[in-house]
Amino acid sequence: MSIENNKEHMLSDIQLVKKCLAGKADAQELLYRRYASRMFGVCLRYAKNKMEAEDIMQEAFIKVYQNLKNFRNEGSLEGWVRRIMVNTSINYYKSNLKYLQTMDIDDVSHQESFSVESSDNIELKTLLNLIQRLPEGYRVVFNMYVVEGYSHKEIADALGISENTSKSQLSRARKALQAKIEKINAVCYERTA
Repeated sequence: MSIENNKEHMLSDIQLVKKCLAGKADAQELLYRRYASRMFGVCLRYAKNKMEAEDIMQEAFIKVYQNLKNFRNEGSLEGWVRRIMVNTSINYYKSNLKYLQTMDIDDVSHQESFSVESSDNIELKTLLNLIQRLPEGYRVVFNMYVVEGYSHKEIADALGISENTSKSQLSRARKALQAKIEKINAVCYERTA
């Protein structure tokens, strides 16, 4: 690593933000390089595929640069950037919502839980792939609730759906993932037996 490269990596988030706000292209590039791989993972959880995740991330980084002046150094820069990635992913979903059908089901049982034990035998990459294959509504609600920690009320408000729809989408997402994981584990078991 060159001395110049090493200096760049030693920049604190505050120094990096100041340089970006001063219009330094190298600082903007460093900001992107510092967070791109982790933020791509965030976008990938919400997207159907890598190409869609790349589009979402590109749009989100544009928002990061446009709104950097609003970063108040309350919490981490990474957390702030992550929030923009999540919000951009949600907005992407909402803009495509008119093409999707959702159902509001009042009588969904909310007792099911996503079993960690059954997912122990599969790789994270496989689990991410299974989440990406969920229907769009299931995938977005699952990510918002399970990964990001939103409440059903917050999800409902963000997506313009009812809380019951959020709950039913989560329940169905969990059931679908559980079934897919059980199928994978059964195949793995058959191969080892």
